Amino acid sequence: MTAADPFDTAAIRARVLAAWAASPARFREDANAEEDLVRGGYRDRLLVELAQNAADAALRAGTPGRLRLELAGEVLRAANTGAPLDADGVQALATLRASAKRDEPGGVGRFGVGFAAVLAVSDEPALISTSGGVRFSAAGTRAEVAVVPSLADELARRDGAVPVLRLPWPADGAPPEGFATEVVLPLRSGSRSAVVAALDELPAELLLALPGLGAVEVVRDGAVRTLSVDAPAPAGGPGAAAVAGITDGATTTRWQVVRRTGELDPALLADRPVEERARRGWTVTCAVPLDDDGRPRPLPLRQLVHAPTPSDEPLSLPVRLIAPFPLGPDRRHVLPGPVTDALVAAAADAYADLLTALPADPGVLALVPRVGLAGAELDAALGTAVLDRLRGTAWLPGERDGHRLRPERAAALDDATDERVAALADVLPGLLPAGWSAPSGLPALAALGVRRLRLADVVEAVRGVARPPAWWARLYAALDGADRDELAALPVPLADGRTAHAPAGVLLPDPALPVDRLGPLRLRLAAPGAAGSPAARRVLERLGAQPATAAGVLADPAVRAAVEGSLDALDEVDGEDPEELAGAVLALVAAAGVRPGELPWLAELALPDADGGWAPAGELVLPGSPLAGAVAGDALGTLDPDVAAGADPAVLRAVGVLDTFAVVRAEDPDDLDVDAVEEWVDAVLDRLPPGEPAPAWPEVTAVRDLELVTDWAAALPLLAALPPVTRDDVRLGPVTAPSYLRWWLRTRPVLAGRRPDRLRHPDGAELQGLYEPADLPPDLLELLAPPASVADVLGDVDGALDLLRRLGDPARTVRPDVLREVHARLAAALDGVAVDPPARVRVGPDRVVGDAVVLDAPWLQPLVDAPLVPSGGAPGPVADLLDLPLASEVVRASVTSSPARRLAWSALPGAGLAAARLGRPALDDGAPGGGARGRSAQGGGALGGGVAVHERLTVGGRAVAWWPEDGVDHVDGSPAALGRALAWRCGAWGRRQALAEAFACPERADELAADDSLGGGSRG
Repeated sequence: MTAADPFDTAAIRARVLAAWAASPARFREDANAEEDLVRGGYRDRLLVELAQNAADAALRAGTPGRLRLELAGEVLRAANTGAPLDADGVQALATLRASAKRDEPGGVGRFGVGFAAVLAVSDEPALISTSGGVRFSAAGTRAEVAVVPSLADELARRDGAVPVLRLPWPADGAPPEGFATEVVLPLRSGSRSAVVAALDELPAELLLALPGLGAVEVVRDGAVRTLSVDAPAPAGGPGAAAVAGITDGATTTRWQVVRRTGELDPALLADRPVEERARRGWTVTCAVPLDDDGRPRPLPLRQLVHAPTPSDEPLSLPVRLIAPFPLGPDRRHVLPGPVTDALVAAAADAYADLLTALPADPGVLALVPRVGLAGAELDAALGTAVLDRLRGTAWLPGERDGHRLRPERAAALDDATDERVAALADVLPGLLPAGWSAPSGLPALAALGVRRLRLADVVEAVRGVARPPAWWARLYAALDGADRDELAALPVPLADGRTAHAPAGVLLPDPALPVDRLGPLRLRLAAPGAAGSPAARRVLERLGAQPATAAGVLADPAVRAAVEGSLDALDEVDGEDPEELAGAVLALVAAAGVRPGELPWLAELALPDADGGWAPAGELVLPGSPLAGAVAGDALGTLDPDVAAGADPAVLRAVGVLDTFAVVRAEDPDDLDVDAVEEWVDAVLDRLPPGEPAPAWPEVTAVRDLELVTDWAAALPLLAALPPVTRDDVRLGPVTAPSYLRWWLRTRPVLAGRRPDRLRHPDGAELQGLYEPADLPPDLLELLAPPASVADVLGDVDGALDLLRRLGDPARTVRPDVLREVHARLAAALDGVAVDPPARVRVGPDRVVGDAVVLDAPWLQPLVDAPLVPSGGAPGPVADLLDLPLASEVVRASVTSSPARRLAWSALPGAGLAAARLGRPALDDGAPGGGARGRSAQGGGALGGGVAVHERLTVGGRAVAWWPEDGVDHVDGSPAALGRALAWRCGAWGRRQALAEAFACPERADELAADDSLGGGSRG
């Protein structure tokens, strides 16, 4: 050893060359071994091995390690701090599998072969240290071997390839300032791109596997990239956790790191190589990066097992796992065996420590091994061991008190929310927070054996649970949006202390509902606090509960049944207290604002009367009310004065207590319990046309207790004040009839002993002389609606019969315009009705007679000696109604004079104007049209045989102006006779005067036609 060769490399070379010369097989063995390492186990581990050597040097020196990797041109330099190179180190470099680090605790290198990785890029590696330097050279070794005769043939067979790292030479130089050693690697041609890529891809988290190395500087062509680690020692001893900061340039990533240390049982090492048996100490590291909020960011799959630097063993755990697993000869795969099994168990413990150390965030579930994802035997063993350890470790967060749970004691809620979990935490022990029950975490929870709770399970769990209403409200609100079918059996606390087994049919009280008063009704009314929030109400309503406004509660069939049975319940021993029941109903009615008559069944509510008994509300009169003075004193009961004084009169009226007449309604009039309803129904049906089937009735409204009135002067104003619907006409099919109330009042002597339908409306001019006017205020006129016209009278059969009687009363008069048609209208109104004929009939506005004739043809009038009854165009029906003969039945005569001349109608002077006034082009004679009665309403009837003009026309010896006979109109020649004859024959009787004028003034035809044009056409 000399100053020029401080590590006595000459001696090493001499020994190696001598060995090779003595045994060429040894040379071959060394060459093959080095080649295997370079091309196999260490082919891509250059930077990792340089970093590992730097870390070991730092550990030996006990100082923080630093490595600088600098690529400049075609030279890669790796300078590190720590212990400098020594003789043992040089000897180890030049010796295969004889590491100088075998006795170093915590050292990473274990085999003494890692430096061979430099040969992947360089044939001339050198190490320059503060203690001296060595270099290796492929060319130098080749030259030394070439002069050894015994190696010539082997060298030739290997094409000059030699084991480079067996022959060291001394090297000059010094490491950069601040560093202890520098590895200098002149790059082999073509290898620079691979080095560049390796430098660029060098991961900062490699520092996690090299505890002695604190920083790495990567310098490439002058650009500096710094990798560093800030890893405080874990607090709390082995297995405790710490957060390490890994910095890559300007970016720092925090990692949760857990390290476990220990020693292997010597028995486990019995089958390991001798030098490995002394290395019993182990350190297992599990680490995962964290996001800015401290939550884990699982590493992308697949990862590799680090043993402690990267191996080729796949890892399906999304973390960095670093453990000193025993490697095979290829330095890339873990060997099975008891050591590996022990380290797998230690890794599982460290993994469980890691998950326990992480914040209680559901993202941790992404770190749970997935069953069936293992990529190799070791990976499967690790996954199985980790799952087993996690299943037995209390690391899952509980919702209550922040305590940790073992998976077997934990439960995950389907469709969980924070609100649901919070509401159920004290009912379902072990419930995980909502985020931990999300669908994304379910596979992990299933692998851990965590119970899954469906909402139906929750419903079952809360059945029978005693909690205050506010707790239930929180639970219901938390279940907003959940599947309705699973919640169908959700219990609901009721206001009376009972519990409903499901929300369907439960009533949800409105804030204004007097819940505290409603107990006697035994309703399924939810406790107010249980449905206090909109969300809680929404959930219960979705499940079939009904909003319980006061009106809604009144609509509950149970309430109606209680009211309708309240009187009978008085006889039941265990029935509800009638006073409490009445108070409950009155409170409901007050809250609902029910109007009188709106809910007729409320009138069945039993209330106390003034005599100490009980009676339906609808049969009790309010003390001192107007109705009390209008009806017989003993006809209706009186409400107990104390009850009346303590209750709102409007509420009492709403339940049917009477201060005025009670209004009742029914879908069918047969269901009305009112006086003479059958008579009213008959009166309405009588209005239908003969043969018309009775149509369906609309809802009908009536008024009760009219038959009990003793003072109509007091009663009528009360009736007039009732709702308009009580007096609205009833529409039944094609006819309209008076309402029950109006019909009843009009047909009873309610006006000082007189019936309203026997009076007339003060404005009813048509009925003047026949009926006395009703002297009433407007409200009573509107209520009673006395008839104002003949049509009003004829709408009712009884009224029509009365009118017929009045027409025969000589003390009465009739307007002429009314008299003209009144008998015809009566005949139509009484068609099909058996009518007794009147003793006297009206023949004039102020004249009645006992005997008369009904005129049915105008030419007969001169020959009728009896008074004539106007027939209004319906002589036959009128004659039948009055039981009088027709004029045509009384007169039997024929023409007894001879005509002076016969003319066609068209030959008469004035015929043109007459035709125009009839709307005909001319008065052409035609075939007979059925005698005098063959005519058309449009003036188009046949004109028969023309006109026979007599000097003096006589019929039966008596002079007449006109007589139709055998299709010929006999006339006395006067314009009036011609006009009447032509008008009757043409069915235009109303134009007879206009036609008479045409025949009277033929010379003025043009003037009269001009007059006609002013009215827009001909008219009579």
